[in-house]
Amino acid sequence: MAVEESEPVIGELEREENLIAAVRHIVKALGPNKTLTSDAKKILADLSTRLSSMSIPSEKEEGKQGQGEDDGDNHDGGGDLYDEDDDDDEGISAIEEKLNVIQEKIMRWEEDQSMIWDLGPEEASEYLNAANEARRLIEKLESLNLKKEDQEYKFMQRAYSVLQTAMARLEEEFRNLLIQNRQPFEPEYVSIRSSEEDAVDENSIVSLGDESVEESLQRDSVSRASEEHIIYLVHPAVIPDLRCIANLLFASNYVQECSNAYIIVRRDALDECLFILEMERLSIEDVLKMEWGTLNSKIKRWIWAVKIFVRVYLASERWLSDQLFGEGEPVGLSCFVDASKASILQLLNFGEAMSIGPHQPEKLFRVLDMYEVLQDLMPDIDALYSVEVGSSVKIECHEVLKRLGDCVRVTFLEFENAIATNVSSTPFVGGGIHPLTKYVMNYLRTLTDYSDILNLLLKDQDEDAISLSPDMSPGTEEDSRSQGSPGRVSSMALHFRSIASILESNLEEKSKLYKEVSLQHLFLMNNLHYMAEKVKGSELRLIHGDEWIRKCNWKFQQHAMKYERASWNPILNLLKDEGIHVPGTNSVSKSLLKERLQSFFLGFEDVYRIQTAWIIPDIQLREDLRISISVKVIQAYRTFVGRHISHMGYKIIKYTVEELENYLFDFFEGSQKWLQNPHRR
Repeated sequence: MAVEESEPVIGELEREENLIAAVRHIVKALGPNKTLTSDAKKILADLSTRLSSMSIPSEKEEGKQGQGEDDGDNHDGGGDLYDEDDDDDEGISAIEEKLNVIQEKIMRWEEDQSMIWDLGPEEASEYLNAANEARRLIEKLESLNLKKEDQEYKFMQRAYSVLQTAMARLEEEFRNLLIQNRQPFEPEYVSIRSSEEDAVDENSIVSLGDESVEESLQRDSVSRASEEHIIYLVHPAVIPDLRCIANLLFASNYVQECSNAYIIVRRDALDECLFILEMERLSIEDVLKMEWGTLNSKIKRWIWAVKIFVRVYLASERWLSDQLFGEGEPVGLSCFVDASKASILQLLNFGEAMSIGPHQPEKLFRVLDMYEVLQDLMPDIDALYSVEVGSSVKIECHEVLKRLGDCVRVTFLEFENAIATNVSSTPFVGGGIHPLTKYVMNYLRTLTDYSDILNLLLKDQDEDAISLSPDMSPGTEEDSRSQGSPGRVSSMALHFRSIASILESNLEEKSKLYKEVSLQHLFLMNNLHYMAEKVKGSELRLIHGDEWIRKCNWKFQQHAMKYERASWNPILNLLKDEGIHVPGTNSVSKSLLKERLQSFFLGFEDVYRIQTAWIIPDIQLREDLRISISVKVIQAYRTFVGRHISHMGYKIIKYTVEELENYLFDFFEGSQKWLQNPHRR
């Protein structure tokens, strides 16, 4: 029976001997090599991760496994550093002797101001061994249920004091290693490593200013996990040492002290990161008081910085805490949250300030940009703060995202209201394209870049409040359905068409400021033509539809026709034959012919003087209207003169047909001219 019980122990010893032999073989094989293949790095990194996740064996287990081993078989800071003789019958003198040795090893460093880890791995290993022996001695003495008068109890109190000294020193060493080995963070030049790899790649260096990295930071969320950028926030060589110190502090019930040291150092590092990214700490009041030019620059900087901070720095911060405290371990997750919470909330505070500020239309694009980037980062943030301890950060991120969305909706409605209430006291000079028309149409065209977000945010609006444009028809809705909105018109389309209708109504009111009816129609023609062309030549066509464009084209053509009638019908009436005959005869009255012709010349000169100052900015529209005028006016003049030249002679002809045709080229250029052509005959 005794033999059977010893067989597992023997097998365990053989396995440990084989393991030690394998490790020694690896160390020998590595030798002085400075470089490793990626496969070798991966295997060694996996081994390091596995070792860090293994717990320190209990005294009983280690006594069985380590009995008979001498101190020369201890490993370095990344493995099992501890070994002692576990004789349960150890006497008082043996305990005192062991305690004296431990105390001497620990206390001699209290007189030395040097940092232990600065002196090399041997000193560090010896100190860790001594501290762990003190911990294990305390565990053994505590198991004896000692009384205060027992000698062993006094030894236990001494051991407590020695362990406390050692823990304080290890906490200081832990903090110093974190600080002294902190890697510089430069956003223009960052060493990155894929989270898919455990081995560092020294050649994996990119510039965050490059388009390739900017594009990767704006990638689709589907590929987020495989492209996440991890940088080393502390030198990778000290990570095993930090892990080993943390393990011992934890095993000695100094979890809070270790966590606090880590949190303070990393929190300062995160603050420094925000400083490097030029994210200054601003209150909501500071943001609200800021000039738009300055604020616009800060928003652009925020959009750039928050992507880097979350996807590079926070991802790396989470990776570091997993490396030191174990992946997914509650203490590590808590440390990460406590270290990063203030920094991420500082960034979110800026977003909140933007969401409660004045809802001015010019800010809408920047708020949309902020919403878009934060929405894209939410899967990253949810993953980083997935545990309950990080729920407050996650909730705050979602709240700020919601507030930004609300800000977008309110600002968009304010934009609609601003168009409806835009009032002019004087007419726009020359009847050209009003600045409001240009602003609104270019504004809408830019908003098409945010179609997905706007549709998402506007769909929650009460669609009953957005009535369809009066000129909407079933055909228009059909156009919208054919453009990817099956069964209904999109929320964005409803709003855009409503805005176009509001703009048109506003322009009609502005046209009434002109005294000349013909200029009223010219003004509306110019602006409606501009609206139609903007829609036709951009993504707005997908929103408004071809039917809307056809109706808008028809409207501006109607205004062109009404302009011609108002401007030229009174003049063209002078070239008609009605009323030029001598009463009671069929003979043409020369005096009436002369009077009619002179009135025509005066009327043409008056129109020329006035309408050369008017403007049609679109070259093709201007040319088309000139041709239309020429067809009507010049043809009527040629016919009238040809029919009656024999009755009146050439002396009263002030302008030839060719001259009148040339004068029409001066119309609608926005530069007033006068005709100075005296009677030539």
